[in-house]
Amino acid sequence: MIEVKNISKYYRLFEREPGLRGAIRALFKRKYIKKTAVDNISFHIPKGEIVGYIGSNGAGKSTTIKMISGILTPDAGEVVVGGIIPYKNRTKNAKSIGAVFGQRTQLFWDIPVQESLQLLKHIYEIPEEAYQKNIEKFKDVLDLEPLLSIPVRQLSLGQKMRCELAAAFLHNPSVVYLDEPTIGLDASVKIKIREFIKQMNREHETTIILTTHDMQDIEELCNRIIIIDKGTIIYDGSLIELKQTTKYNRTVKLELEGSADDFVIPIALQDYVLKELADTQLLLHFNNQDINGSQIIAEVMKHHVINDFTVTEPGIDKIVQEIYERGLDHAQVLGTVKVSN
Repeated sequence: MIEVKNISKYYRLFEREPGLRGAIRALFKRKYIKKTAVDNISFHIPKGEIVGYIGSNGAGKSTTIKMISGILTPDAGEVVVGGIIPYKNRTKNAKSIGAVFGQRTQLFWDIPVQESLQLLKHIYEIPEEAYQKNIEKFKDVLDLEPLLSIPVRQLSLGQKMRCELAAAFLHNPSVVYLDEPTIGLDASVKIKIREFIKQMNREHETTIILTTHDMQDIEELCNRIIIIDKGTIIYDGSLIELKQTTKYNRTVKLELEGSADDFVIPIALQDYVLKELADTQLLLHFNNQDINGSQIIAEVMKHHVINDFTVTEPGIDKIVQEIYERGLDHAQVLGTVKVSN
């Protein structure tokens, strides 16, 4: 569905020396520097997959999405989406994609939501039957009914985002780009939006690329993630495999009888376990390829009374943080991470 081959994007930035002297010199001789936003990246996304595309600010996420969606033209390489080169055939491409880009609206600010959707119906040439079917679905899944008669400018952020998603999926696009679709929303609205995205993907096999800083969105929606750093892909693979590559991929949460502050890691566990205190609870981080949870609990019980315990996997936010702290070889890898020493 989406084929990205060795694409790169460069920007020419004006650089000026500070102060009055620099300002005067810039009038006669300008100095430019070349900034690489995206550096020779490649990946393939099949039909119906939901992919998380993540990275820190300035990593190259937005530039990549703009090239894939046809807004920008790559300086090198090629993008093909559904058999179309997006930046060469923007009109045809626009009819087959949907997008929600942060706070930028595709709805008309001063008219009711239902009139905006009617205008989009004519723009995309949606048959009446398909249009009504989707509107009824959106009323149910996104709780859209109370919002249709309200002008967009009077909607809250959560209400507006639900309407933006309805607009993006209105014409049953084959590909949808979602940039921070749950930013600033409360928990109940986030749950509603995630369920809607999963339902549309399931019913229409919609290919979805999700960029977000909300790692809960990634865990809830994506089986595959692509991590980009400084314009280069440093990981491309499944979320499960990424968790297995982390130094500590399991955590035992213990409730001890007495204070956890005085807990000392038993000698038998010292090479395998990292201790952390969280309020009155004790967290022991470990990798299940080195030692398992039952061994840890058995060893702790030799020295302490355990009232309760749970074993969990780390959240994706901690994993991504660890990746950036440890550093990765800047080479595209599929299904595995190469860790720099």
